[in-house]
Amino acid sequence: MSAFSSHYLRCEGRELHYVEWGAQHDEVVIAWHGLARTCRDMDDIAAQLSTRYRVICPDTIGRGLSQWSPDPDAEYCLDFYARLAESLVDQLGIRQCHWLGTSMGGAIGLKSAATRLRGRIRRLLINDIGAEVAPPALQRIRNYVGHPEAFATVGELEQYFRTVYKPYGWLSDAQWRRLTETSTRRLPDGRVTSHYDPAIVRQFIAHPNDYDQWDAWDSLELPVLVLRGIDSDLLLPDVADAMRSRGPQAVVVTIDGCGHAPALNTPEQFALVERFFAGTA
Repeated sequence: MSAFSSHYLRCEGRELHYVEWGAQHDEVVIAWHGLARTCRDMDDIAAQLSTRYRVICPDTIGRGLSQWSPDPDAEYCLDFYARLAESLVDQLGIRQCHWLGTSMGGAIGLKSAATRLRGRIRRLLINDIGAEVAPPALQRIRNYVGHPEAFATVGELEQYFRTVYKPYGWLSDAQWRRLTETSTRRLPDGRVTSHYDPAIVRQFIAHPNDYDQWDAWDSLELPVLVLRGIDSDLLLPDVADAMRSRGPQAVVVTIDGCGHAPALNTPEQFALVERFFAGTA
């Protein structure tokens, strides 16, 4: 796997951590992770893309190594995340980029492409989220995100991750270990838990309609590829079909063997991403 470098920037008054791959390249991909995850989920796809692109993978505030928000109700929401994204690309001198977002990262990309980064995102790849989200899936996510499990050992936490993230599809043992080690934090009592602020769940309370983005979707005028895990409970088939016919009329590809959300770690998934950003699919 290619090397990456780790960095920190002050964005909208908050310290944002990101990792950078392929710094020697001019063409940029922003790769943004899902709701309760970290930038290191993008390691495999970022390493693959870094032979051609400069790949920037941020930790959203409240996750990974980025600062936790002192004002959760105001800042854990798509609007503030889009402001962070604009600040990040401005400070990095990025005039235009492609966007790859898994779950929440895709929703941030949609929001940004319609508003603060309109005209600056050239191609948008959304991994298993839509312009609306199935309410039962949101409730499921709200339940586990707001009450993260804690365990005595990292090994136990890995087994938990293997269970709750089984819908990601196939991961090697080494990938499961990396997923665990890059998203673990130790609590004051010595137990380990997921590396995020439990208050990120406030997004669903203070901003209950945050993921209703049909107006933003219908305003888009750029190429969009939507990946959908065949067993996804978050992006339902009827929503995916509507995204084919409305707004930018996305290309929708269903990924076998996974649900929410494809891990972007197999040769087949690499090829889908690479062809789309190259404009050959």
